[in-house]
Amino acid sequence: MSEAEAVAEEAPAEEPEKKKRGFPHPLALLGIIILAIWVGSLFIPSGEYRLDPEGHPVPGTYERVDRPLDFGEDVSNLLLSPINGLYGIQDPQTGQVGPFSDGALFGGVQVFLFILAIGAFMTVVFETGALELGIGHLAHRFRARGAVLIVVMSLLFGLLGSLMTWSDESLGFYALMIPLMFALGYDRMVTVAVVTVAPFVGAIGSTVTPFRIGIGADAAGISIGDGIGLRVVLFVLCMAAMILYTLRYARRVQADPARSLVADAEPDEDDHVPTEAQEHEPLTARHKLIIGLVAFTFVLLTFSIVPWGSILNNTLVDPQTHETVTEAFSWELGWWLPELSAMFIVMAIVVGVVGRLGQTGTASAIVKGIVDFTGPAVIVPVALAVSVILTNTQTLDTVLNAMEGVVSGTSNVVFTLLLAVVSLPLGFLVGSGSAGQALTMPILAPLADFGGVDRSLIVTTYNAMGAWLNLVLPINAILVAGLALAKVPFDRYIRFMAPLMGILLVIILAVLLVGSAL
Repeated sequence: MSEAEAVAEEAPAEEPEKKKRGFPHPLALLGIIILAIWVGSLFIPSGEYRLDPEGHPVPGTYERVDRPLDFGEDVSNLLLSPINGLYGIQDPQTGQVGPFSDGALFGGVQVFLFILAIGAFMTVVFETGALELGIGHLAHRFRARGAVLIVVMSLLFGLLGSLMTWSDESLGFYALMIPLMFALGYDRMVTVAVVTVAPFVGAIGSTVTPFRIGIGADAAGISIGDGIGLRVVLFVLCMAAMILYTLRYARRVQADPARSLVADAEPDEDDHVPTEAQEHEPLTARHKLIIGLVAFTFVLLTFSIVPWGSILNNTLVDPQTHETVTEAFSWELGWWLPELSAMFIVMAIVVGVVGRLGQTGTASAIVKGIVDFTGPAVIVPVALAVSVILTNTQTLDTVLNAMEGVVSGTSNVVFTLLLAVVSLPLGFLVGSGSAGQALTMPILAPLADFGGVDRSLIVTTYNAMGAWLNLVLPINAILVAGLALAKVPFDRYIRFMAPLMGILLVIILAVLLVGSAL
């Protein structure tokens, strides 16, 4: 035996490298949460409040009811919950959500198709090469002023979040902002901060949004303008904290990319990051026309979904269609996700024609975009499965009744603190949007009269704490879809958000306590 063979024989065999266990995939995490909520619902008794003529629960009327589902139906409820999260219909008589019920759409199929339409449109746009050149020129112009762009875009998205609960619509901006932020030397997390975190932080200080404050104020029996001063203070302080926090992180990443929380998530060909040569390559007339069409599309998106009559005339808005109920202006479009999805598909075809992609090239790009965006889109109905389970088991009113018992009969300061705490589980289970406001305000608002605080503080507190929770809520469909589009793991996002969440919580509680003392 040779010496080399002897050494080889004596050398211990290399152990296979152990695979590092990472954070669960978003779908796996949602699956765990859905299963946990389903198990919990088996032990929570069913109950309901009596409703007034407007469909609001009446305080003090809660009573236990027989469980609407047997165990076999409970299992079916679990298995069908993601399906119902996509296109489930809620029966107005029984309140049950099912795929073949008659009533209002409960599922998130509108958001699902909206994401696919965005993918189709943006893929066609990038196929022309015009937007990469445009982003390259913009990056060159802001090369030394990237912070200005972060501030301006964060304020814009934050203001939209405050005025009209800008959330679903923000998903369309990821394909634009990711290559731009990379070109400026930032990372994916900065893009998430600007596109998703900013509007959610803006919603903490919702001012006159008809979808949150409008519906909540109406259910509480007050005007949408009541408490607006406190909400403006919340908006200014929270947005200032968010922007300063993002700028600090962005400067750190720009100075040393290795310090990025997503340093391993390098740009790939799907991100369409412009090269240095593209920053100086001249734009042709066709390129400028395509860029103009893209700008027009996103301006039309923003203008068309704003319920101008509701905001300017202080009237109600339909939470389903987002149209002004009364006193709508003649020039309002009143569009929502179905119309926006159609708009993106139509504009994809228009851009394909202008970009001379031909019918084969345009169709292929549309299909590729739909396929690429299917992953983020699928997350939406799965995230909504929790609401389906709790709705079909009639356990939401039981939880609401328990929360009612916690906050009643306390001093104004203690009442405010307890309400902030109570808003978190309620925000998790029923949300802090239009549906959550309509469900909880008729119960919680009258308690303000006993707690010695103004009813507007109830609306403001529930909205602020719910919006704060939405920043890290794993069943927040828009958040997890945005992270999927940005290719940012949820655990990295939580690491980024943890200090900011603490800062925002201190600001919110301080402002609310001052408001309770006034």
